[in-house]
Amino acid sequence: MHRVVALVRPVQSTFELGCAVEIFGTQRPGVTQRYEFEVCTETPGPVPTSGGYAMSVSQDLSALESANTVIIPGWLPVESPLSARVRSALLRAHARGARLVTICSGVFALARTGLLDGRSATTHWARAEQLRREFPRVRVEPDRLYVDHGDVATSAGAGAGIDLCLHLVRQDHGAAHAAFVARHMVMPPHREGGQAQYVPPPPPGDALDGLLEWAGARLGTPLSVGDLSTHLGVSPRTLARRFADQLGTSPGAWLLSRRVTEARTLLEETDLPVEAIAARVGLGSPVNLRRRFRAQVGTTPGAYRRAFRVP
Repeated sequence: MHRVVALVRPVQSTFELGCAVEIFGTQRPGVTQRYEFEVCTETPGPVPTSGGYAMSVSQDLSALESANTVIIPGWLPVESPLSARVRSALLRAHARGARLVTICSGVFALARTGLLDGRSATTHWARAEQLRREFPRVRVEPDRLYVDHGDVATSAGAGAGIDLCLHLVRQDHGAAHAAFVARHMVMPPHREGGQAQYVPPPPPGDALDGLLEWAGARLGTPLSVGDLSTHLGVSPRTLARRFADQLGTSPGAWLLSRRVTEARTLLEETDLPVEAIAARVGLGSPVNLRRRFRAQVGTTPGAYRRAFRVP
């Protein structure tokens, strides 16, 4: 039996822990149980949860000494330091070959061990910049649903914890068993795309003397960077400098991003075919829309519409 131990702390997120329980600790009729699952904490006893109730945890950190996989199902507040005992227990588990796995904010705890230095990791898109800022030696990949290095693995937001856990089952016992578990959970065994499709599009905003609003109203026309500079009455070089200073990007990159953002809105709110959307946002052809959309959002327009279409 592969022994999985979740390390919890007050205040423990119930959903992140539940992701691990569902995959590794739930017995299902007709599904071979391949994991043993336990929960431990630094100080055994009642552990407050984000659900407003306390759960009783009897196991202390010694439970990590025989774990094959250690899961950190969230770490809130993310600024909370690791105690010397917890850090030592995690490092000892890793040194003897245990796999360390984090769900959502749990990556902040793992980063404090130093085991992610020089390696890629992910977390919820809303905390990616904070992770990058606090741990500059970690290569943060904000669009990934999960990153698995074999000995350490991190996931994005709470729901991506299920994606990562199913991936680990797939690695341990094959795709067929992972698909069987997913089917019992009424979950897809694998989700297409990354986090970018779940990040709310930024508001169009208005700056540069109304240029952005003017351009946004003309996305369906063959609008060029030259048209932007002409409208503002400046040279292309001056326009590029103003975009860099005020928006941190180039005019061409902003225009493309604005077109893709409008395409996302049309996919969510209308039944227009992809061909019509491509023309309406100025991307010309369905092929160009699909290519640009996948590059920025990480999935196809069709898959995005199926996931986010507003009734």
